[in-house]
Amino acid sequence: MINVKLLQKVKIVNTDHLDQTILEILEERQYKRPLVVLDRFLLNVQIIKDTLNKLKNNDIDFAIFDGIVPDPPTEVVDSGVKAFKAHQADCMIAIGGGSSIDVARGINIVRINGGSISDYATSHKTIDPCPGLIAVPTTSGTGSEVSNALVITDKDSQKKLAILSDNAVSEYAVLNPDLVLTLPKDMTIATGLDAFSHAAEGYLSTLASPMTDAICEKVMFLLYHFLPRAVANGQDREARQRVMVAATLAGWMLNNAGTNIGHSSAHILGSKYHIVHGEAVAYALPGVLKLVGSTLPHKVREIGQILGVTYPEGAPESQTTEFAINAYKEFRDQILGLHPFTDYHIDQREITSNAQDVLHERFAGNTPVNLNLKNVQAFLDEFGRQ
Repeated sequence: MINVKLLQKVKIVNTDHLDQTILEILEERQYKRPLVVLDRFLLNVQIIKDTLNKLKNNDIDFAIFDGIVPDPPTEVVDSGVKAFKAHQADCMIAIGGGSSIDVARGINIVRINGGSISDYATSHKTIDPCPGLIAVPTTSGTGSEVSNALVITDKDSQKKLAILSDNAVSEYAVLNPDLVLTLPKDMTIATGLDAFSHAAEGYLSTLASPMTDAICEKVMFLLYHFLPRAVANGQDREARQRVMVAATLAGWMLNNAGTNIGHSSAHILGSKYHIVHGEAVAYALPGVLKLVGSTLPHKVREIGQILGVTYPEGAPESQTTEFAINAYKEFRDQILGLHPFTDYHIDQREITSNAQDVLHERFAGNTPVNLNLKNVQAFLDEFGRQ
């Protein structure tokens, strides 16, 4: 069997006119009854109001599902399936961050394949192709608009469950930087660092290839140069657009290169202690670099160079890894201004107690070292402390 190393099924559209682009996609695909899945507050955003009015004035009969919550539980997806069926919808327009788009992807899986979304999180149930999802991101970080992964929360266990399927990706991703011009500074930092972690972890994954490496390097380069501008001035449209493109490319890399223990720790710790996902992966990345530094020293060194490091001639691997870690911490903490992990007031021993769950989280196996309880405990013992 041929091992395909680069795949992209999603049709990506960059637009300055969201309303007209959405209408053209619906008309091209002959969709007439979309279910619009979004965060409730977006109904008051002018560009969204204009888009919905455009659909209404062109006889597109849409319904709204706005029951989105952060870290959405399986029950939200199941409620969305009921809304889809009640409207007799033929497609979905998902507008929002990762939660909205993940919920819409979950609805799409269930409405085509049956059952409930939890069936696909806890088994290897087959997922048939799921067309009809138009994803419109309003943040620049998760990459959900092109990702083949959706993450939902099991309320009973308080664990995040990942569902992966190339058949469940969006049919279209529509990128409009005007949607992120007013994104708050803290969200800009967190989502941008999430995108950086997607690229860095994919670069340091066992699933990486020369093709994904080239894209991950470019994503990190774009974020290093343009994310600080977007943080400093949210109205910098060029910076917002470049960051949005980088985040989408990083989401694409999720499908092809995956992530590693950095995201595993974020999934386990984030759901249990309510740590913002983009912040959790940012607190984890120095530990990832340290953990894989002796296995992939040339790649860790390259990340440092992207972050502006000039290495002393003949510097040993341990030193180049340390330089790369310090450069990332400067980028994260000083240039961007991520708040310290201590603000969460979580005892470090409590963090380390999750080693067994992190070790067995599905993405941990992509880490290019032999993980065991001892080195995962050591990784968690430094989580957020470096």
